[in-house]
Amino acid sequence: MAKSIVLLLSSCALSVALGFTIPSTNTLASTSLFAKGFGKKENSVPEEPQMPPMQLPGMEEEDPFAGMSDERKSNLFQALLRDLQIEGTPVLGCDAKAVHTMSAALWTTMAEISENDGESKTCLVLEDIPAKALQAFVEDFTVLKTQERLIPYLPELTRLSVSLVGKGAGPAFLIESTKRTPEEIEEKLARSSVAYEEDKSTEALQSFIDRIVVNEAACPYTKSTNLAAVGLEAKGVTPGPVAYRFGGSSDACAAVGVFWNCVCELLSKPQEEISTTMLSLPAVGAGTSDESLSRFSAVVELVSRNLCLFRGDDVFGLVHFHPAYTRTAIHPIDKPAYGHLPPRSWLRPMLKMNGNEEEAESLTDDELALSDYQRKAPFTAINILRVNQLNAANGAKSIVDLEVGDGVTEKASGITTYSRNAIKLAGVGKEKLQAGLEADISMVQ
Repeated sequence: MAKSIVLLLSSCALSVALGFTIPSTNTLASTSLFAKGFGKKENSVPEEPQMPPMQLPGMEEEDPFAGMSDERKSNLFQALLRDLQIEGTPVLGCDAKAVHTMSAALWTTMAEISENDGESKTCLVLEDIPAKALQAFVEDFTVLKTQERLIPYLPELTRLSVSLVGKGAGPAFLIESTKRTPEEIEEKLARSSVAYEEDKSTEALQSFIDRIVVNEAACPYTKSTNLAAVGLEAKGVTPGPVAYRFGGSSDACAAVGVFWNCVCELLSKPQEEISTTMLSLPAVGAGTSDESLSRFSAVVELVSRNLCLFRGDDVFGLVHFHPAYTRTAIHPIDKPAYGHLPPRSWLRPMLKMNGNEEEAESLTDDELALSDYQRKAPFTAINILRVNQLNAANGAKSIVDLEVGDGVTEKASGITTYSRNAIKLAGVGKEKLQAGLEADISMVQ
């Protein structure tokens, strides 16, 4: 393709050019917390994570432009790009060669567009990404906007549309937005009314980790707020620092964009340099209301959904946190949800399988509900964990058949950890747990 008509940006420089950067590394802290663990294949030997080869539904289908010669197709694509430039549409080129760098560039661009209230159109060219990968994103994003369970809590997405230039004539997205209505401007102003400071947010998150993960021994491989994967050396995992990263925007696209930047950073560094990442998103679902919890749940589901679209869950596990975290408010209630605690209804069966028969019978529903406090951080946060570390931590045969009642059997893992934490937090009691949470929250305000 003739690059003379395209503003070329490297995938790393793109976020800088668009005003969205990854903050500098702070003092690092350990947060390898309670990975999803459901249905993952077991690896006897942990391996360094690599993004898997591209395998998407429909990739085997025939290319609609297969009948065209390469020259004709290239000429058509270049003509479409020239037409866009003539009408004043920015045409950005990105040298991304893998889905994680593509996703970082795409969501960062979408975030910049979403933050602007006006009508706009931008073209993003990704010459080295298979057309089917671009098509997969477009189809998933289009379906997402029709899902009534989610979209009321992702209102900024309703004014955005993503399509392929020339219906796939070339490897380029066309990202468009409508002008924000007065009601949409009011919604934006309401959720972005508070500015959060990175230093205060990091300090509050460290307090939560120290209070719950370290002092209450919620994670056996976290002994301080400075180091992750401690005690896994015999299984081939070297302890390493955990990077705190920060996204101050309340916009969902910005949250996904900074998430993918964190993924790119993790993939570019050995685990001895960055073991795992804790991403703070204090403006996303801020507060402890039911509305805040629903917003949090929708945004982190968007993050998880986009990671899983390209099989990123084979490489990373996610752990989601929110000050109002309530597992019975997370969809689906009685099934595993990626990045979340196991269903509340599974706790008694887990306790019984773990040999804690007495606690399974004696703990009240209110006491079991205190298990949610292991995810009640002072604000929305996401722990991004390397799967090889999770496999090492879970150990061999960690996935079991769990009888959850009424003759239903589900695949589950983390039985020992979830059982221990349920018993431990019930013993701490709600008064102390809530007081600690409120103290953490006050550090951010």
